[in-house]
Amino acid sequence: MQLEVRPDPSEVGRARRWARSRLAGSGIRADEPLAETLVLLVSELVTNAVVHTGRSAVLRLVLPGAVTEEATVRLEVDDASDRAPVPRCAGGEATGGRGLALVDGLADRWGWSREGAGKRIWCELDRSSGGGDAAPVCGNGGAAAYEGFAFEVV
Repeated sequence: MQLEVRPDPSEVGRARRWARSRLAGSGIRADEPLAETLVLLVSELVTNAVVHTGRSAVLRLVLPGAVTEEATVRLEVDDASDRAPVPRCAGGEATGGRGLALVDGLADRWGWSREGAGKRIWCELDRSSGGGDAAPVCGNGGAAAYEGFAFEVV
């Protein structure tokens, strides 16, 4: 299942509604932590694609055929930029810059790959966990540590 998202910030709301409608038919209840977490991740990844590229993106949900306690949901967003995603450590007054930190903290797994002239950012949620439990740690100097990796603010 996929949805083309136009390069307009108002598309983020449409992407969330689309994701909720797909979950409704999958056997995953709207009040499950997995569903709530997935909709938040849709919001973050689509926002990043729309804001940072200014181009259309494609949102894809891969739902399990049978919803069991071990089921995994995969979310992918393809965009036209070949720039690598860069996690940042936003200050307390910043209005942005927390998207990938949220993805890192909420998803069980996430990553990215180059796809044609652009890239694909993906994350996975296991139904049994309802989301990841890793939390980014921000330090002085604008760096964030994610499970042993450090990323500088750019």
